[in-house]
Amino acid sequence: MTQFTAFTSLAPSSPAVDAVLPLASESGAHDSLNAYAIGGGALAALLLLLWITTRLNRDR
Repeated sequence: MTQFTAFTSLAPSSPAVDAVLPLASESGAHDSLNAYAIGGGALAALLLLLWITTRLNRDR
């Protein structure tokens, strides 16, 4: 019994649950998603935003 099967027994049945549940129960990650690349890109974007914010927030 998977966690999704247990969830369906507790949740009321609705068209949204019926549509999303098969997608959520698929196992494995997509090969095109690399966690290190996504995390590195997010870190770079946040550092860029921090640098822009500190350059524009100079009180003279």
